[in-house]
Amino acid sequence: MSVSAILYTLLIKPLELFFEIIFVTANRFTNHPGFSIIVLSLTMNFLVLPLYRRADAVQAEERDIEKKLHRGVAHIKKVFHGDERMMVLQTYYRQNSYKPTDAFKGSISLFLEIPFFIAAYRFLSGLQTLHGVSFGPIADLGNADGLITIGALPQPVNLLPIIMTAVNLISCVIFTKGYPVRTKIQLYAMAVFFLFFLYTSPSGLVFYWTLNNLFSLIKTIFYKLKHPREVLAVLFAVCGAALAVYGLLFYDNIAERRIVTAIIGVGFMMPLFRMAYELRMAERITARHSDRPGRRQMEPNAVRFRLCGLFLTLLLGGHIPSGVIAASPQEFVSTFSYYNPLLYIAISLLTAAGFFLVWMGVFYGIANRDGRLALERVLAVCCAAATVNYMAFPGDYGNLSNSLRYDEVPNILMPDILLNLAAVTAAGAGVLVFLHFRKTEKHFSMGILTGVIALGVMTVVHGQRIDGSTRSLQKNAIRATDADPVLPLSKNGKNVIVFMLDRALGTHIPYLMQEKPELKEQFAGFTYYENTVSFGGHTNFGVPALFGGYEYTPVELNKRDQENLCDKHNEALRVLPVMFEQAGYDVTVTDPPYANYQWNSDISIYDDYPDIHAYITQGKFSDHSGAERVRADNQRNFFLYALMKSSPLFAQNYFYNAGKYNQAPGAKLAESEDEGQVIYGTSQQEGINQTFMDSFRVLQKLPEITKVVGNDAGPSAESDPGNTGAGTFLMMQNDSTHNSVLLQEPDYTVSSSIDNTVYDKAHRKRFTVNGRKMEVKGSLQYGDYETNMGVMLELGKWFDYLRDQGVYDNTKIILVSDHGFGRNRFPQLILDGYDTYKGSENIYDAEYYCPLLMVKDFGAKEFTTDSTFMTNADAAVLAVKDVIADPVNPFTGKEITDAEKTAHPQYILASNHYDINVNDGTQYKPDTWIAVRDDIWNPDNWKVLNHKAVFPEESRTDKTELRE
Repeated sequence: MSVSAILYTLLIKPLELFFEIIFVTANRFTNHPGFSIIVLSLTMNFLVLPLYRRADAVQAEERDIEKKLHRGVAHIKKVFHGDERMMVLQTYYRQNSYKPTDAFKGSISLFLEIPFFIAAYRFLSGLQTLHGVSFGPIADLGNADGLITIGALPQPVNLLPIIMTAVNLISCVIFTKGYPVRTKIQLYAMAVFFLFFLYTSPSGLVFYWTLNNLFSLIKTIFYKLKHPREVLAVLFAVCGAALAVYGLLFYDNIAERRIVTAIIGVGFMMPLFRMAYELRMAERITARHSDRPGRRQMEPNAVRFRLCGLFLTLLLGGHIPSGVIAASPQEFVSTFSYYNPLLYIAISLLTAAGFFLVWMGVFYGIANRDGRLALERVLAVCCAAATVNYMAFPGDYGNLSNSLRYDEVPNILMPDILLNLAAVTAAGAGVLVFLHFRKTEKHFSMGILTGVIALGVMTVVHGQRIDGSTRSLQKNAIRATDADPVLPLSKNGKNVIVFMLDRALGTHIPYLMQEKPELKEQFAGFTYYENTVSFGGHTNFGVPALFGGYEYTPVELNKRDQENLCDKHNEALRVLPVMFEQAGYDVTVTDPPYANYQWNSDISIYDDYPDIHAYITQGKFSDHSGAERVRADNQRNFFLYALMKSSPLFAQNYFYNAGKYNQAPGAKLAESEDEGQVIYGTSQQEGINQTFMDSFRVLQKLPEITKVVGNDAGPSAESDPGNTGAGTFLMMQNDSTHNSVLLQEPDYTVSSSIDNTVYDKAHRKRFTVNGRKMEVKGSLQYGDYETNMGVMLELGKWFDYLRDQGVYDNTKIILVSDHGFGRNRFPQLILDGYDTYKGSENIYDAEYYCPLLMVKDFGAKEFTTDSTFMTNADAAVLAVKDVIADPVNPFTGKEITDAEKTAHPQYILASNHYDINVNDGTQYKPDTWIAVRDDIWNPDNWKVLNHKAVFPEESRTDKTELRE
């Protein structure tokens, strides 16, 4: 980061975020940017009013001192010269407790105004939602107003900047009465500067600044009154009462908006109530304590204030964001648009430091004694509340994407909200009690210091983990961009394709085929195996057996307890490519999953085999401005995500804002049309899921990257005129089905705005096939179905292309997934223990272990369904069947066979330890084992064996027997 970027993030970005959140909140209720600007101006001015009042008081003190010293300074300058004058002046200043730097206090209001102006200018001038919106006589808030047209002038005259300047000058005249000429010149010059600087600016920005100047004028007039506070409190109470009555009786039909408006009205009346309360309490305290002169006077503690600010900075800016990234570092790195995720943490830290150290420090530095005490207490309570909210109430909101969005908007229950409020209230009260007594307040400071050290250490540890996990990805990113993927297929030789579709749902195929019968024609020759299981519910458990066969099931890998899981995983990914390469086939691999135990495929695992062509396709065909958009959003949102997670439960959905984190509509964050996906209800969606598109575009591009080669193919085909090569082997992987997105029905196409309400309502019967009903009610269930449908339709287009090119019949195609995914769709697949399991991904929903398996053999013509008991390890067996004679694993020397399938029940590792950065030892972490045999749709064929174990154990099978 450059120095300018650091300064902007530290000083301006916190204010800009604050502007944006207020504007977006106001716009939810006003539904008009013009009224929202008014609310923004009023809110900001009232929030900073104490700051400016104190700044004005400091300026007044400085002017009084200057006036007091003026005659003495003038005399010294007249009588003394050179070094002697300087020494006498310094002595004179010291005697009067005055420092030359105190002269800057006269410009403190100007110094405060500059960052606020820059933040407002950046936010409002780049706010696209203002464009084309009229407000009163202003035709377009996004452009200069041009309200006055004079025939002789080529351009209309912008009236708002003139009104703004006039209001500013009137305020200057009133405010500077009796002030030194220097102060008057400074303020008049600023008024003229703003006239020229903002003259051609968007009228929305000028309107905001005009309102600020009007507020300043009213404030100046009030300062001239004898009792400004009392008058203002009465005026506010009257306005608040009117607003409350309007909100309750006449405002919008939506109850929430009426209640909020009434609450705001009551809030306007609070200053008057507070004044009355303070007067009454002052009388009681005076009467009660007039005879107790020894009562303790609390004093501000700047060290404690800074410690609290540092604690919140490290928690919200460092620990929470780094914890999210450290959980899956490579997920936050785009292969084709590399960006170090540590920069997200740096930006979040700077933003938090800007909030809690810089700007809170400014308020604290200018505040009087009571103000400083209040700020100390506020920050101290915030430290306790944030810790309780984040640590004790983390919330199980489901999967969090790399764009900081959950699959569904969090559903926070009222009992949890009330419990959280009670805990936060107790924590806050405890902190105030600690600070009230001299003995205990020291313990509180030590506790905060300990927290600061702990948060700092944990943030550094997270950073080291992130750096270690992503260090090699930049090199991989450069390599990935160097080569364009090509999928060769032989015209007359044999072609074998093993295509893994991550998390594709085998259970959905009958329903997809029923709704779209044309799929059966496109998938002609395929056999759908409806009775298939995988060996785990996540990629790290399911992939090895899928590509390596039965030697690589979790049980078999755990037996090899002297080798790292990473090495065994890589070996499994090499088995088929090396076998086919040695058999003379032209071998191509794309996106090998978890290669080298990296989230982003590390194709270097094939470097020892120069005849194996390896490519990364995921993201290759994406509009990389979409990745830029995700990056820009994350730079903004990591701090806001941390703010959400550390807020009370009742406020979390407000800050989350359906994954938009109160981002203003049309805010200029990046030049891209790709918006983050937000699902509303079950059938509506706004925005596009960039992660999904990174993979889905690959499927759309399959016909373009497929190349038909000669009569035959293979390593020898390029040099041998007779084309004696054996054929081609493609081992591919695609992540599209790992997402849950809505697609526009009935064609299941990608759109930035989707509404399937009518279609979904009219086609409820599509979820029943042959009497078996699939429960599809929630948005994620609909998303799974529509995503799998969209993928099948794209594959159907590719298969049509292969037919047109004459390479369909001579190609064996295996479509397989590493695992399924459970969302309580089939009661037949719900196992004992489901109701008592605590966690977002219930291991007792057996659909997690129901992968896709569809096979088209050479020359096959009809689409069929087969109920034979299968596993996804059969993919490797079927790939070499009738292609490679006497298939032997090149790494173990054992035959590739399915004999293990019938030798005993199949053992599934039911575990949610899917993080390959954690579950990376020599054996999978101990967890629950499940056995299954024969018909998976018969609940009696499933058996939960044991828990927290490395191997499955049944009453007739011990560990020793399993190891043999």
